[in-house]
Amino acid sequence: MFKKILIANRGEIACRVMRTAKRMGIKTVAVHSDPDAMALHVREADEAVSIGGSSAAESYLKIEKIVEACKATGAEAVHPGYGFLSENRAFAAALDAAGIAFIGPGVHAIAAMGDKIESKKLAKAAGVSTVPGYMGVIADGDEAVKIAGEIGYPVMIKASAGGGGKGMRLAKNDAEAKEGFRSATNEARSSFGDDRVFIEKYIEEPRHIEIQVMGDAHGNVIFLGERECSIQRRHQKVIEEAPSPFLDEATRAAMGAQAVALAQAVQYKSAGTVEFIVDRDRNFYFLEMNTRLQVEHPVTEEVTGLDLVELMIRVANGEKLPLTQADVTLTGHAIEARVYAEDPIRGFVPSIGRLTRYRPPEGVGVRVDTGVYEGAEITMFYDPMIAKLVTYGADRTEATHRMAQALDAFVIRGVNHNIGFLAAIMGRDRFASGRLSTDFIPTEFPDGFHGAELSAEHADQLVSLAAIAQHRLTAREFAAAPVAHRPSVPSDWTVLVGPPPRAQRQIHVQAGDDGAYAVTLDGTTRQILTQWTPGTGLFEAKIDGAGLAIQIDRNGTALTLFRAGAATEMRVVSRAVGALAGLMPVKTPPDLSKFLLSPMPGLLVSIAVTEGQEVKAGEELAVVEAMKMENLLRAERDGKVKKIAAAARESLAVDQVIIEFE
Repeated sequence: MFKKILIANRGEIACRVMRTAKRMGIKTVAVHSDPDAMALHVREADEAVSIGGSSAAESYLKIEKIVEACKATGAEAVHPGYGFLSENRAFAAALDAAGIAFIGPGVHAIAAMGDKIESKKLAKAAGVSTVPGYMGVIADGDEAVKIAGEIGYPVMIKASAGGGGKGMRLAKNDAEAKEGFRSATNEARSSFGDDRVFIEKYIEEPRHIEIQVMGDAHGNVIFLGERECSIQRRHQKVIEEAPSPFLDEATRAAMGAQAVALAQAVQYKSAGTVEFIVDRDRNFYFLEMNTRLQVEHPVTEEVTGLDLVELMIRVANGEKLPLTQADVTLTGHAIEARVYAEDPIRGFVPSIGRLTRYRPPEGVGVRVDTGVYEGAEITMFYDPMIAKLVTYGADRTEATHRMAQALDAFVIRGVNHNIGFLAAIMGRDRFASGRLSTDFIPTEFPDGFHGAELSAEHADQLVSLAAIAQHRLTAREFAAAPVAHRPSVPSDWTVLVGPPPRAQRQIHVQAGDDGAYAVTLDGTTRQILTQWTPGTGLFEAKIDGAGLAIQIDRNGTALTLFRAGAATEMRVVSRAVGALAGLMPVKTPPDLSKFLLSPMPGLLVSIAVTEGQEVKAGEELAVVEAMKMENLLRAERDGKVKKIAAAARESLAVDQVIIEFE
């Protein structure tokens, strides 16, 4: 077995690989850029090598630096993780030339499957179902329009060297095809150094289901079930689960057989994923093959009981697979949610900054794969993933329940994050029933995400907990007074809910012993038990014997409570103050409708208008690039440009003015 391996990656996947390597008794080497000098993967490795630079192009994508780090540390093998150089055949070839093992498939398989155009041709030759489309090189936007018309709208424009949702655009008409070709080629060039794109038919109401394969150097290939990855935003997976709630045994076996046939056709060894689009009738079509470990591999590990990283390492070391297809079983259900530093309320714009608080959830059936720690920084240079939250249960209902509870208990402060949005997905009836498709998010959240709606019972529970929190805060404040002059904590309170004008709820709190409370709201009394102390962000309690966890923040006199994707601001005041609260004037927020503001920190790629120009609703105004993704900003209504406040290629801060309108 290898004595030492280098992980050519960062973040949670680098930490994930190190965890298995250490269990196997293998020393690990981390590489890091300048911003990652204090990253978790650097701290957890046995050795670390600086490869300099800030951007990925200056560091993690530099093949010669990785090879040099291997030679300097004596690393016998390299695990590439996902992204970066994981599917780069030149990297695999460079390692081979240096006598260093690549923990992944051979150069031939990477080359064959890494090109989306060529892989579809190979898949068709191997008897794999493929989507109708045009696989040739497309010269320009006009040719893209012509080809799209011949295939028939809607179509999907995709980068040939793409992945991770970059370089992909859906087009439903000629205008969208032309614009989509431009954006997809720009993103492909920026992200992959290859601007080739192809066009294929878009399958409506599709499910994205992928098959995990594993092969060795002795000609053995098996598949390890499937993963349902249909819940996506901008073609980036958000929720993944195994097994799919949609597949039957016959379809699973047929998809698995085709995935194995394709892997065998390219002499595949190591872990790989064959992705399919599945329509409402369970017809399936080959999408692409990822010649690497997937982000969502933990759900497969949970239901199979296998360590995919260990299998990859053993295969790279020349060992045969320790199991056959007959040995593969799927037990229980697992769900993964990707936790990102982004702001769902503001259109999911990336968020950067320092994690001032980071407390991942724990418990039975809960797994957190992460590459951060409290005090770590989320920078603008890399993917803003904070962690992958995985829950396992005996069935899908239990896994979903555990996911909802774990999301409520996941404490992150210092950056915006998408936990509330993920919790809202878990609460959707359509998710609970397993009626999934890649249009789940745009259908369920057509106007974006603005916070979840709580049931009346859940809202009443939050009001009750807010009153207890204020009761304890007041008791702590009164405890500082001399005993002879110490006032008693009031039992009757008014809870002001939401922004002005606030709803008022009258509540009575009777404190007992050892954290027991009887709370009466609208004639209903709840027995609540909690050991919460002021200053603790996680509020755990039992309400009438049922446990729950919420999060609570204090800002001055306001309390904000978070549960199931909803953030509710409350002020708990005396009855006298509550009576006066309704007389307070409501402050009108400033009118920002005359400005186009940058929704995120990023680079202003281009401005499509000039001062004095009349614009129509829906017309392109500017393009802002953040984390290698182009964001097209459009006019929300008709107007006239008064002033251009920023220049192309300028770095923008969030909410910076780009254009002012008359």
